[in-house]
Amino acid sequence: MERQVLLTGIGGQGVQLAAEVLARAALSEGRDVQLFGSYGGMMRGGNTDATLVVADDRVESPPTVGSAWAAMVMHHEYAGPTLHRVRDGGVVLVNTTVWEGPLDGGNLQVVEVPASDLAVDAGNIIAAGMVMLGALCTVTRIVSLDALRGAARSSVPGYRTQHLALNERALEIGASALAGVVDEAWPAPSGAARS
Repeated sequence: MERQVLLTGIGGQGVQLAAEVLARAALSEGRDVQLFGSYGGMMRGGNTDATLVVADDRVESPPTVGSAWAAMVMHHEYAGPTLHRVRDGGVVLVNTTVWEGPLDGGNLQVVEVPASDLAVDAGNIIAAGMVMLGALCTVTRIVSLDALRGAARSSVPGYRTQHLALNERALEIGASALAGVVDEAWPAPSGAARS
């Protein structure tokens, strides 16, 4: 199994942290991972993207993928190139709190998540990326929620430990927001997390 996940948004939404947490969670479950993050020069408001390749076997090529299995889209700005790289039938989670304009999903499985609103419910809007990551992993089952929790703890630097509880709440809120929908409508995709 090899899966490619694209993450995109604007600076300050937690895209790079979400990618790192997902990578660490997959590593903790015994998978091979390659991660490539890119972002503009602005600390907040500029484009930020990450490409993650997760495999049961060794990942041989760099994570510059032409088509991906899933995507997490935090904002409509800069989303076009990411959406075009998700292959037919792929899963795209969209942060509907801030999305503006139409979303042409084509042959994509679009899942709407009000991630920024749910982050406020968790305690702070800065946790929107963690909300979306919890939702992504519920829908795709690429890693377990337990692995995400552990990875979130190990990904936060020492000077940000005040956010540990917030990140965990955000992951759980994101996961539970889609749990009923997934159980009814979404069969476990091939290559899902091992039980």
